[in-house]
Amino acid sequence: MNDEQSGPEQLTTGSGSRDLGGLTDSAQPEPGGEPQAQPTAAATDGAQPRTGRNWSVWRELPILIVVALAIALVIKSFVVQPFYIPSSSMEDTLLVGDKVLVNKLVYHFRSVDRGDIIVFSGTGSWNPAPPPATPASNPVVRAYDATLRPLFRSIGELFGTPIGQTDYVKRVIGIPGDHVACCNAQGLVTVNGVPLHESSYLYPGAAPSEIHFSVIVPAGRLWVMGDNRLVSDDSRLRQSDPGLGTIPENEVIGRAFMIVWPLSRWRILPIPSTFSQPALSQHAAASVAPLVSRVAPAAAYAPLAAGVVGAVPLTWLQRRARRGLARRLRARRANRQG
Repeated sequence: MNDEQSGPEQLTTGSGSRDLGGLTDSAQPEPGGEPQAQPTAAATDGAQPRTGRNWSVWRELPILIVVALAIALVIKSFVVQPFYIPSSSMEDTLLVGDKVLVNKLVYHFRSVDRGDIIVFSGTGSWNPAPPPATPASNPVVRAYDATLRPLFRSIGELFGTPIGQTDYVKRVIGIPGDHVACCNAQGLVTVNGVPLHESSYLYPGAAPSEIHFSVIVPAGRLWVMGDNRLVSDDSRLRQSDPGLGTIPENEVIGRAFMIVWPLSRWRILPIPSTFSQPALSQHAAASVAPLVSRVAPAAAYAPLAAGVVGAVPLTWLQRRARRGLARRLRARRANRQG
């Protein structure tokens, strides 16, 4: 995420096993000499297994890496993705340099709620839609653009190297059908006529809003604001845009639910209690008749770690299956030779 005013916000098998059929006869003593000790099977095998196992590990390491990357990509794309916060428009809830986890599944099971901290794409709403790309005339380049380029970009994002992000983080204040306004006689933001007591999350000393507004949130859209109201460029400053400053629900990437870095800042991000006032929903049912906080995908340690954790048991199971198959093949060969 980049702020428009302050800058970027926005982890044995066959080679050690040999056919020992020629080593099973007892040693014959030489005339006038002591019987010579016949090498045991263990001693005969001992020359190769360690090297064979080491080679097996190196041979399987690329498979482990590929499986781990595949699992990590699936997790990042569909389950959870880390983002970092490079600017101050969500202070003091989110500080510059904080890394948060964003749940991408939650809104498949429930709707967006008031008080949620969301990450959304501003493309087409707060940012102009990019011009349509002209397909390359070279079929090889077109194939690359359609297959390998997106893959390499996704892999790059696992290590925190995205390009051209237009993602933002804000707190949801109004959902479809809500009447959001500023301010009442006490200087508080109201939703459906119910005042919000926001001192638990607003930047210390900041007023709920110095900009007056009164908007009914259209269907399929959300009214969002930053917690540092003095510097946050949010729905209040975009009332002249299509949608009256609101953002489309279908552009929501997910809900920021946890700060994971730095460790001293580790905590869950709850929904403030002021958004649990029953009157908010009751009134909603009746009514239904300066800085931009951009987020940037951080190094995705959680998906990468989960990918490695998932890849290790899969590789272990694969090795177990291969060893079992090798044992059965050796037993079958021994039976034939016997």
